[in-house]
Amino acid sequence: MKLQELITQYVNYRKSLGEKFKTNETYLKSFYTMMGASIDVQAITEDMVDIFLYGDSNTITSGWFVKHSALFGFYRYALTRGYVSKIPLPKELPKRPQSFVPYIYSSDELKRLFDTALIYQKNKSYVKPYMIRIILIFTYALGLRLHETLSVRLSDINMKERTVTIQQSKFYKSRLLPFNKDIFDVISAYLRWRIKQKYPQSNDAPLFIGKNNMPFNADTMRGIFERIREKADIKRNDNAIFQPRLHDLRHSFSVHRLTKWYKEGKDVQQLLPILSVYLGHKHLAHTSVYLTMTKDLLCEAGIKFEQYAIGDEK
Repeated sequence: MKLQELITQYVNYRKSLGEKFKTNETYLKSFYTMMGASIDVQAITEDMVDIFLYGDSNTITSGWFVKHSALFGFYRYALTRGYVSKIPLPKELPKRPQSFVPYIYSSDELKRLFDTALIYQKNKSYVKPYMIRIILIFTYALGLRLHETLSVRLSDINMKERTVTIQQSKFYKSRLLPFNKDIFDVISAYLRWRIKQKYPQSNDAPLFIGKNNMPFNADTMRGIFERIREKADIKRNDNAIFQPRLHDLRHSFSVHRLTKWYKEGKDVQQLLPILSVYLGHKHLAHTSVYLTMTKDLLCEAGIKFEQYAIGDEK
Protein backbone atom coordinates (compact mmCIF):
# COMPACT_ATOMS: atom_id res chain seq x y z
CA MET A 1 0.00 0.00 0.00
CA LYS A 2 1.13 3.56 -0.68
CA LEU A 3 2.53 5.36 2.35
CA GLN A 4 0.25 8.39 2.19
CA GLU A 5 -2.83 6.21 1.79
CA LEU A 6 -1.96 4.08 4.82
CA ILE A 7 -1.05 7.07 6.99
CA THR A 8 -4.36 8.73 6.11
CA GLN A 9 -6.16 5.51 7.04
CA TYR A 10 -4.27 5.33 10.36
CA VAL A 11 -4.89 8.98 11.25
CA ASN A 12 -8.62 8.61 10.56
CA TYR A 13 -8.66 5.49 12.73
CA ARG A 14 -7.06 7.30 15.68
CA LYS A 15 -9.45 10.23 15.31
CA SER A 16 -12.40 7.84 15.24
CA LEU A 17 -11.35 6.80 18.75
CA GLY A 18 -11.96 10.37 19.94
CA GLU A 19 -8.38 11.60 19.76
CA LYS A 20 -7.46 14.99 18.28
CA PHE A 21 -4.15 13.49 17.14
CA LYS A 22 -2.91 16.80 15.72
CA THR A 23 0.77 16.57 16.63
CA ASN A 24 1.22 12.98 15.42
CA GLU A 25 -0.74 13.77 12.26
CA THR A 26 1.60 16.67 11.50
CA TYR A 27 4.71 14.52 11.93
CA LEU A 28 3.28 11.65 9.89
CA LYS A 29 2.40 14.02 7.04
CA SER A 30 5.97 15.34 7.16
CA PHE A 31 7.17 11.74 7.01
CA TYR A 32 5.30 10.83 3.82
CA THR A 33 6.24 14.18 2.30
CA MET A 34 9.92 13.37 2.85
CA MET A 35 9.66 9.71 1.83
CA GLY A 36 7.34 10.36 -1.11
CA ALA A 37 3.58 10.01 -0.86
CA SER A 38 3.38 7.24 -3.47
CA ILE A 39 6.20 5.07 -2.10
CA ASP A 40 5.18 1.58 -1.01
CA VAL A 41 5.14 1.35 2.78
CA GLN A 42 7.21 -1.87 2.66
CA ALA A 43 9.98 -0.15 0.68
CA ILE A 44 10.95 2.12 3.58
CA THR A 45 14.17 1.09 5.34
CA GLU A 46 15.56 1.88 8.77
CA ASP A 47 18.21 4.12 7.16
CA MET A 48 15.46 6.14 5.49
CA VAL A 49 13.63 6.46 8.80
CA ASP A 50 16.85 7.65 10.49
CA ILE A 51 17.10 10.52 8.02
CA PHE A 52 13.63 11.63 9.06
CA LEU A 53 14.28 11.21 12.79
CA TYR A 54 17.57 13.09 12.86
CA GLY A 55 16.96 15.71 10.18
CA ASP A 56 20.00 17.91 9.59
CA SER A 57 21.54 17.26 12.99
CA ASN A 58 22.92 14.31 14.93
CA THR A 59 21.86 15.96 18.18
CA ILE A 60 19.15 14.10 20.07
CA THR A 61 16.34 16.42 21.10
CA SER A 62 12.92 15.82 22.62
CA GLY A 63 11.56 16.25 19.08
CA TRP A 64 13.39 13.05 18.08
CA PHE A 65 11.30 11.09 20.59
CA VAL A 66 8.05 12.76 19.48
CA LYS A 67 8.78 11.74 15.89
CA HIS A 68 9.73 8.23 17.01
CA SER A 69 6.52 7.88 19.01
CA ALA A 70 4.40 8.99 16.04
CA LEU A 71 6.13 6.52 13.71
CA PHE A 72 6.04 3.67 16.22
CA GLY A 73 2.28 3.99 16.63
CA PHE A 74 1.82 4.04 12.87
CA TYR A 75 4.07 1.04 12.21
CA ARG A 76 2.53 -0.98 15.01
CA TYR A 77 -0.85 -0.37 13.34
CA ALA A 78 0.61 -1.39 9.96
CA LEU A 79 2.27 -4.51 11.37
CA THR A 80 -0.82 -5.87 13.14
CA ARG A 81 -2.82 -5.47 9.93
CA GLY A 82 -0.25 -7.12 7.70
CA TYR A 83 0.81 -4.07 5.71
CA VAL A 84 4.46 -4.49 6.78
CA SER A 85 6.47 -7.48 7.97
CA LYS A 86 8.68 -5.52 10.36
CA ILE A 87 8.99 -2.10 11.98
CA PRO A 88 11.93 -0.13 10.46
CA LEU A 89 12.71 1.83 13.62
CA PRO A 90 15.91 1.78 15.74
CA LYS A 91 16.03 -1.26 18.02
CA GLU A 92 17.72 0.75 20.78
CA LEU A 93 16.63 4.24 21.73
CA PRO A 94 19.24 6.95 22.38
CA LYS A 95 19.58 8.59 25.78
CA ARG A 96 16.91 11.17 26.34
CA PRO A 97 18.11 14.79 26.56
CA GLN A 98 17.90 16.70 29.82
CA SER A 99 14.33 17.42 30.80
CA PHE A 100 13.02 20.74 29.60
CA VAL A 101 12.74 23.34 32.35
CA PRO A 102 10.06 26.00 31.76
CA TYR A 103 11.00 29.65 32.18
CA ILE A 104 9.11 31.52 34.89
CA TYR A 105 8.76 35.22 34.09
CA SER A 106 9.18 37.69 36.93
CA SER A 107 6.66 40.49 37.42
CA ASP A 108 9.17 42.93 35.92
CA GLU A 109 9.69 40.72 32.88
CA LEU A 110 5.95 40.37 32.33
CA LYS A 111 5.57 44.15 32.39
CA ARG A 112 8.42 44.49 29.88
CA LEU A 113 6.77 41.95 27.58
CA PHE A 114 3.39 43.68 27.73
CA ASP A 115 4.91 47.14 27.21
CA THR A 116 7.23 46.03 24.42
CA ALA A 117 4.27 44.52 22.55
CA LEU A 118 3.20 48.10 21.77
CA ILE A 119 6.53 49.13 20.23
CA TYR A 120 8.09 45.97 18.78
CA GLN A 121 6.75 46.57 15.27
CA LYS A 122 9.00 48.31 12.73
CA ASN A 123 6.62 48.38 9.77
CA LYS A 124 2.88 48.80 9.60
CA SER A 125 0.87 45.68 8.84
CA TYR A 126 -2.53 44.15 9.52
CA VAL A 127 -1.18 43.12 12.95
CA LYS A 128 -2.21 45.64 15.60
CA PRO A 129 0.31 46.03 18.48
CA TYR A 130 -2.47 46.79 20.96
CA MET A 131 -4.20 43.50 20.14
CA ILE A 132 -0.88 41.64 20.52
CA ARG A 133 -0.50 43.16 24.00
CA ILE A 134 -3.98 42.01 25.01
CA ILE A 135 -3.33 38.50 23.67
CA LEU A 136 -0.28 38.25 25.95
CA ILE A 137 -2.10 39.65 28.99
CA PHE A 138 -5.14 37.44 28.37
CA THR A 139 -2.99 34.32 27.98
CA TYR A 140 -1.01 34.97 31.17
CA ALA A 141 -3.84 36.24 33.37
CA LEU A 142 -6.09 33.25 32.62
CA GLY A 143 -3.31 30.64 32.40
CA LEU A 144 -4.32 29.65 28.88
CA ARG A 145 -2.69 27.67 26.10
CA LEU A 146 -2.14 29.92 23.09
CA HIS A 147 -4.63 28.07 20.91
CA GLU A 148 -7.23 28.49 23.67
CA THR A 149 -6.69 32.25 23.70
CA LEU A 150 -6.95 32.51 19.93
CA SER A 151 -10.06 30.31 19.72
CA VAL A 152 -12.14 32.52 22.06
CA ARG A 153 -15.13 34.13 20.35
CA LEU A 154 -17.20 37.11 21.44
CA SER A 155 -20.01 34.85 22.62
CA ASP A 156 -17.56 33.14 25.02
CA ILE A 157 -17.09 36.36 27.00
CA ASN A 158 -19.68 37.13 29.70
CA MET A 159 -18.83 40.59 31.00
CA LYS A 160 -21.79 40.61 33.43
CA GLU A 161 -20.61 37.44 35.19
CA ARG A 162 -16.92 38.16 34.50
CA THR A 163 -16.31 34.76 32.95
CA VAL A 164 -14.89 33.35 29.73
CA THR A 165 -15.80 29.93 28.36
CA ILE A 166 -12.99 27.88 26.85
CA GLN A 167 -14.73 25.62 24.36
CA GLN A 168 -13.67 21.95 23.99
CA SER A 169 -9.96 22.36 24.50
CA LYS A 170 -7.14 19.82 24.65
CA PHE A 171 -9.15 17.03 26.31
CA TYR A 172 -12.47 17.78 24.59
CA LYS A 173 -13.80 19.50 27.69
CA SER A 174 -15.11 23.02 27.99
CA ARG A 175 -14.48 25.03 31.12
CA LEU A 176 -15.70 28.30 32.61
CA LEU A 177 -13.00 30.69 33.89
CA PRO A 178 -13.78 33.67 36.13
CA PHE A 179 -11.64 36.80 35.94
CA ASN A 180 -11.11 39.69 38.35
CA LYS A 181 -11.78 43.43 38.13
CA ASP A 182 -8.37 44.21 36.63
CA ILE A 183 -8.88 41.78 33.75
CA PHE A 184 -12.48 42.99 33.39
CA ASP A 185 -11.11 46.50 32.79
CA VAL A 186 -8.54 45.21 30.29
CA ILE A 187 -11.15 43.26 28.32
CA SER A 188 -13.66 46.13 28.45
CA ALA A 189 -11.12 48.56 27.00
CA TYR A 190 -10.17 46.04 24.31
CA LEU A 191 -13.79 45.43 23.31
CA ARG A 192 -14.33 49.20 22.92
CA TRP A 193 -11.15 49.44 20.83
CA ARG A 194 -12.27 46.46 18.78
CA ILE A 195 -15.52 48.27 17.87
CA LYS A 196 -13.55 51.35 16.75
CA GLN A 197 -11.46 49.11 14.50
CA LYS A 198 -14.72 48.00 12.85
CA TYR A 199 -14.02 44.34 13.44
CA PRO A 200 -16.94 41.89 13.12
CA GLN A 201 -19.26 42.03 16.12
CA SER A 202 -21.30 38.87 15.59
CA ASN A 203 -21.37 36.35 18.44
CA ASP A 204 -19.24 33.85 16.53
CA ALA A 205 -16.59 36.43 15.59
CA PRO A 206 -13.09 35.72 16.98
CA LEU A 207 -12.07 37.86 19.93
CA PHE A 208 -8.64 38.29 18.33
CA ILE A 209 -8.75 39.01 14.61
CA GLY A 210 -6.22 37.94 12.01
CA LYS A 211 -6.27 38.12 8.23
CA ASN A 212 -9.65 38.08 6.48
CA ASN A 213 -11.43 38.37 9.84
CA MET A 214 -10.28 34.87 10.79
CA PRO A 215 -8.92 33.92 14.24
CA PHE A 216 -5.37 35.18 14.73
CA ASN A 217 -2.83 32.59 13.56
CA ALA A 218 -0.89 30.79 16.33
CA ASP A 219 2.37 30.46 14.37
CA THR A 220 2.26 34.16 13.49
CA MET A 221 1.78 34.97 17.17
CA ARG A 222 4.73 32.80 18.21
CA GLY A 223 6.96 34.57 15.71
CA ILE A 224 5.82 37.96 16.97
CA PHE A 225 6.46 36.88 20.55
CA GLU A 226 10.06 35.98 19.72
CA ARG A 227 10.65 39.49 18.40
CA ILE A 228 9.00 41.01 21.46
CA ARG A 229 11.04 38.86 23.86
CA GLU A 230 14.30 39.78 22.14
CA LYS A 231 13.47 43.48 22.11
CA ALA A 232 12.52 43.27 25.80
CA ASP A 233 15.94 41.65 26.42
CA ILE A 234 14.54 38.62 28.23
CA LYS A 235 16.71 35.53 27.91
CA ARG A 236 17.86 32.48 29.82
CA ASN A 237 21.22 32.36 31.57
CA ASP A 238 21.09 28.70 32.65
CA ASN A 239 22.66 27.11 29.55
CA ALA A 240 19.28 25.76 28.48
CA ILE A 241 18.80 25.05 24.76
CA PHE A 242 15.52 26.93 24.43
CA GLN A 243 14.88 30.58 25.16
CA PRO A 244 11.74 31.64 27.08
CA ARG A 245 8.61 30.72 25.15
CA LEU A 246 5.14 32.16 24.85
CA HIS A 247 3.78 28.96 26.47
CA ASP A 248 5.86 29.81 29.55
CA LEU A 249 3.27 32.48 30.33
CA ARG A 250 0.99 29.61 31.34
CA HIS A 251 3.73 28.07 33.50
CA SER A 252 4.34 31.48 35.09
CA PHE A 253 0.64 31.90 35.87
CA SER A 254 0.61 28.56 37.70
CA VAL A 255 3.73 29.24 39.77
CA HIS A 256 2.66 32.80 40.62
CA ARG A 257 -0.77 31.59 41.73
CA LEU A 258 0.77 28.91 43.96
CA THR A 259 3.23 31.40 45.45
CA LYS A 260 0.41 33.85 46.16
CA TRP A 261 -1.59 31.15 47.96
CA TYR A 262 1.39 30.35 50.15
CA LYS A 263 1.84 34.03 51.00
CA GLU A 264 -1.86 34.30 51.86
CA GLY A 265 -1.58 31.30 54.18
CA LYS A 266 -4.04 29.24 52.13
CA ASP A 267 -4.23 25.44 52.25
CA VAL A 268 -2.32 24.79 49.03
CA GLN A 269 -2.96 21.03 49.03
CA GLN A 270 -6.70 21.66 49.02
CA LEU A 271 -6.43 24.32 46.32
CA LEU A 272 -4.23 22.37 43.91
CA PRO A 273 -7.18 20.39 42.46
CA ILE A 274 -8.93 23.72 41.81
CA LEU A 275 -5.88 25.02 39.96
CA SER A 276 -5.80 21.78 37.97
CA VAL A 277 -9.43 22.20 36.89
CA TYR A 278 -8.84 25.88 36.07
CA LEU A 279 -5.95 24.90 33.78
CA GLY A 280 -8.12 22.30 32.08
CA HIS A 281 -6.20 19.22 33.20
CA LYS A 282 -7.74 15.77 33.50
CA HIS A 283 -5.36 14.69 36.26
CA LEU A 284 -3.53 16.51 39.04
CA ALA A 285 -0.25 14.97 37.81
CA HIS A 286 -0.56 17.04 34.63
CA THR A 287 -0.58 20.20 36.73
CA SER A 288 2.66 19.29 38.48
CA VAL A 289 4.51 19.84 35.20
CA TYR A 290 3.65 23.52 35.50
CA LEU A 291 4.88 23.95 39.06
CA THR A 292 8.57 24.76 38.58
CA MET A 293 10.25 25.40 41.94
CA THR A 294 11.40 29.03 41.88
CA LYS A 295 13.25 30.74 44.74
CA ASP A 296 10.09 32.60 45.78
CA LEU A 297 8.01 29.45 45.75
CA LEU A 298 10.67 27.51 47.66
CA CYS A 299 10.88 30.29 50.25
CA GLU A 300 7.12 30.43 50.79
CA ALA A 301 6.88 26.63 51.02
CA GLY A 302 9.73 26.67 53.56
CA ILE A 303 7.93 29.25 55.71
CA LYS A 304 4.77 27.14 55.59
CA PHE A 305 6.71 24.05 56.70
CA GLU A 306 8.35 25.98 59.56
CA GLN A 307 4.93 27.04 60.81
CA TYR A 308 3.76 23.45 60.63
CA ALA A 309 6.89 22.14 62.40
CA ILE A 310 6.51 24.49 65.37
CA GLY A 311 2.77 23.99 65.53
CA ASP A 312 1.89 27.52 64.42
CA GLU A 313 0.15 26.75 61.16
CA LYS A 314 -2.95 28.79 60.63
